[in-house]
Amino acid sequence: MPEWTTLGKILIGVGFGIVALGVLLVALDRIPGFGNSLSWLGKLPGDISIKRENVSFYFPIATSIVLSVLLSLLFYIVGWLFRR
Repeated sequence: MPEWTTLGKILIGVGFGIVALGVLLVALDRIPGFGNSLSWLGKLPGDISIKRENVSFYFPIATSIVLSVLLSLLFYIVGWLFRR
């Protein structure tokens, strides 16, 4: 069962990473000058936003593409570092 132990450690690490990212985002919001550092996220020119009287629809296409490229680059660099 060592493979389950490794998977468990990876999931714990990912969980701590998500918590650290959340704490960082909350902290950045409270520091003067950094509060609006991520205000562009979700408001890019390719995002679809429709607002009517009783319905609002939002589909962040451009934001999804930007985040996908950034995360792909991050995972590529981390993978490259671990293969060395």
